[in-house]
Amino acid sequence: MPTNLTVPALNGEGSIPAWCSRPEGTPRAAVIVIPEIFGVNAGIVQKCDDWAAQGYLALAPDLFWRFAPGSDLNPDVETEFKQAIDNMMQYSADDGVRDIEACVKFIRAEMGVAKVGVLGFCLGGRLAYMAATRTDVDASVGYYGVMIDQMLDESHAIARPLMLHVPTADHFVSPEAQAAMHKELDPHPRVTLYDYEGLDHGFAATSGKRRNEEGARLADQRTREFLAENLT
Repeated sequence: MPTNLTVPALNGEGSIPAWCSRPEGTPRAAVIVIPEIFGVNAGIVQKCDDWAAQGYLALAPDLFWRFAPGSDLNPDVETEFKQAIDNMMQYSADDGVRDIEACVKFIRAEMGVAKVGVLGFCLGGRLAYMAATRTDVDASVGYYGVMIDQMLDESHAIARPLMLHVPTADHFVSPEAQAAMHKELDPHPRVTLYDYEGLDHGFAATSGKRRNEEGARLADQRTREFLAENLT
């Protein structure tokens, strides 16, 4: 897994390996790219590079650094997909959101970028929601976040803008879970949900079998506009 810096974890717990892509000149803002369960792989690095090309400092932390550091897995390889699922089953999302908070603090204090957003995919989408409820991040975006329906009791704490991309045929997020998310979050003045009819989990992957080109382009355009409005 490619990493080029480390971020001090909260409470002196250790150091979080991360990949950072830097723009030319002064960053317009920063974006924390929260990976899927496959780690900081080539697709996540590409997303960081794409954000840097748009003028943002982009940082992707290694979510599994406590027990499976350096995970770099391919979702299209069955054995690697199973390993990713095993990693997720061991993972504490509570630890994860504290790591995101550590990255926010590091970017502001050590990298000199005041405005920080997060965008996450799958497990990272759940962490983006948790970041919106538990941290002071300036804006959050979640793509096909899992288990958000089980954390809707935290929605009252959302104080900054949050956008969620919801594929309606997501085989990891049931129709009932999606309905619960809409019921709770649609009335929230700081939350925007977009449905993607007939699309499945992973539709915005950079490449591979899961990507849906039209859906990915639409979701990414909405994300760019949302973060530009709320971070710059």
